[in-house]
Amino acid sequence: MGNQLPTLAVVGATGAVGTVMCELLSSRKNVWGEIRLVASPRSAGKQIVVRGEELTVVPLAPDVFDGVDVALFDVPDEVSAEWAPVAAAAGAVAVDNSGAFRMDPDVPLVVPEINPEQARNRPKGIIANANCTTLTMIVAIAPLHREYGLRELVVASYQAVSGSGQVGVDTLHEQLGKAAGNYTLGARSGNIRQAVGDELGPFPAPIVCNVVPWAGSLKDAGWSSEETKIRNESRKILGLPDLKVSATCVRVPVVTGHSSAVHAVFGTEVEADAARELLRHAPGVIVVDDPAAGEFPMPIDAVGTDPAWVGRIRRSLDDPRALDFFVTGDNLRKGAALNTAQIGELLAPELARG
Repeated sequence: MGNQLPTLAVVGATGAVGTVMCELLSSRKNVWGEIRLVASPRSAGKQIVVRGEELTVVPLAPDVFDGVDVALFDVPDEVSAEWAPVAAAAGAVAVDNSGAFRMDPDVPLVVPEINPEQARNRPKGIIANANCTTLTMIVAIAPLHREYGLRELVVASYQAVSGSGQVGVDTLHEQLGKAAGNYTLGARSGNIRQAVGDELGPFPAPIVCNVVPWAGSLKDAGWSSEETKIRNESRKILGLPDLKVSATCVRVPVVTGHSSAVHAVFGTEVEADAARELLRHAPGVIVVDDPAAGEFPMPIDAVGTDPAWVGRIRRSLDDPRALDFFVTGDNLRKGAALNTAQIGELLAPELARG
């Protein structure tokens, strides 16, 4: 008998990330045998086409993990916290896209381009996927760190509304509708708030014609959870527990595609041209850097694509050891579904039954 391909469960198959995951499973190399789509009871019974076959979504329950080798979780933190251990106890490797286990010392935080070897080190049977903002940025930072030795990171993020789920996308579109055609909007204080009204969705202020310097929940000393995630996760993925990181996370009226302006300080001097060449050859990175021709990495171009798009690469004017660059990527793909799928693909050969 030949190799039997491992069985996969996708938990949260009908959500924003789960939907992208189903598309990826249809378009990437097929390493899976049976695929089970799992969601909350209210989504159960839906039909989704994966790899050309129509699959019926089943409700989340302990028995859905019977005989499953890998379970990909695209669900909120509290659902993962409860159910990933259930999947692991049933013998599956749980690959979790939520924040529930990222900082657990017994759970590896894996980015296949950077630390694939960590996927084997999973005492709890769980592997975590990084936050979408960290992921896009870290794929570009890791090769530079290997060459020059990273010391400090200062990051300003420009985060798309899809980072707060489908409700974020719907909120932006609703507000665009309310603002359309009114050419006086934004010309005086209060008129955007007036036009939008009280329906702010998941945001603390109107998102249309605005940028909101807030993403996530409030943590100590005025930092947001998104900002502390960038610091904690960058340290863990790169294996640099003392890395100095300062982040400011900003929500912008972009549908999909998180961007970051990065100031990275290294242990040795850097040349912009050498760094650009290094990034051109880095896995999962595409360099778009020709300001004279108006070519920059932007979310409207990166959406729906896999790589991290990097540009505006320049050496800091006041520090020969520092680089400044701009990076953007699809927060639902590399930032979420794609990285989770890639981790699953790392595991598949190990779990195939010969």
